Amino acid sequence: MKIASIVGARPQFIKCAPVSRELRKDHEEVLVHTGQHYDHGMSEVFFEELRIPKPDYNLNIGSGTHGHQTGAMLGAIEDVLRKENPDLVLVYGDTNSTLAGALAAAKLHIPVAHVEAGLRSNDRRMPEEVNRVLTDHASDLLFCPTETAVANLAAEGITGGVHLVGDVMLDAMNYNRALAEERSRVLEEVGVRPGEYLVITVHRPSNTDNRENMAAILGALGEAGRPVVFPVHPRTRKYLSEYGLLAEMPENVRVAEPLGYLDMIRLMAHAEKVLTDSGGIQKEAYMLGVPCITLRENTEWVETVEAGWNVLVGAERERIIDAIRHFSSGGRQKSVFGDGSASVLIRKFLTK
Repeated sequence: MKIASIVGARPQFIKCAPVSRELRKDHEEVLVHTGQHYDHGMSEVFFEELRIPKPDYNLNIGSGTHGHQTGAMLGAIEDVLRKENPDLVLVYGDTNSTLAGALAAAKLHIPVAHVEAGLRSNDRRMPEEVNRVLTDHASDLLFCPTETAVANLAAEGITGGVHLVGDVMLDAMNYNRALAEERSRVLEEVGVRPGEYLVITVHRPSNTDNRENMAAILGALGEAGRPVVFPVHPRTRKYLSEYGLLAEMPENVRVAEPLGYLDMIRLMAHAEKVLTDSGGIQKEAYMLGVPCITLRENTEWVETVEAGWNVLVGAERERIIDAIRHFSSGGRQKSVFGDGSASVLIRKFLTK
C-alpha cells in the first residue's frame, strides 16, 4: 500500500520512528510534517537522532490559535492527499496535526488509522481530548496502547477495527535506551549527579497561560532542596518572560533549552523524580521506572496512577512540595504498555 503518515510535534516524531521502520518493509510511505513544532530543538533534532526519513512534505504551518492552525493544516494536507492518492492515512496521538490529518482523509474517503487510539482524560477543556475523540470517531483502524483504551472506545460504541497492540513509545524506548546512555552527556553538561536531582517539563496552556499556576509551580521547585533541571518549551519561555518569572527563577532550578530525545531519556532515567504536565513524559517516566508527579488534575494514562508510579497534584504549591518530599513509587511495575512489539503488530495488521 501507499501510506501517508502525518506528523507535526515532538511526541509524534518519537512514535513515528519505530512504526516507519516497520512500514517501509512492506509498504510505500509518504511522510508529511505539518510544521506544528518547527524549531530545531523541537523538530529537526528528533529526525536526526531517531533516524526518521526526511519528510516528503513539510507544510510549514507553524504556530497559531487552535482553529487557525488546524484549518491551515486541513487545507494543506488535503492538497497533499489529492496529489499522492494514498491507500491509507496514518495519524498519531492527539495534536492538531492528528485531527487535521484524520479529517482531511475522511473528507476524501481515504481510510484512517490512528496510533494511540482510545485515550481519554475526560476533560473536554483540553484541546488534546477533543482531538482524540474526533479522530477516533473518524478512524477505520484504531491501534490502542492499553486495555483501558480499548474499553474507552467500547464505551463510545467503537468496536470495529480496534486492535490492542501496545505502546509504540515503548518500542522507541527499547530501541534507543542504550544509545542514550552511550551518546548523551547531558548530566555532565547540566552538572547533576544520578539520583540527586529532579526534572520538570511544563507546556500545557492550563499551566503556562496562568501566571498564578506558574508562580506556584516555581515556588514549589524553590523548596525542593535539590537541583531541578527545567528544559523550557519555547511557548513556556515566552510566558515566563512575560510574567517576569524567568528573572525570578529559584537558584536551584537550572533552565535549559529543549532537549533532544536521547538527552531527555538519559536525564529522566537518572532523576530522583520527574514533574510534568505532559502525557508522553508521564508514560516515559513509568517505562524508565522513575516516580512521576503530574501537574494536572487528570490524566489519560490512568494505569500509571493505579500502579502507584504517578501522582496528580495540579498546580497547587503545597501539594507539589508534599509530593516532592514524600511521594515514592508503588513497587514493582506492570507491563501495561505491551512488550515493545507494537510497531510490528501495526505493520502486520496493515499488511493483511
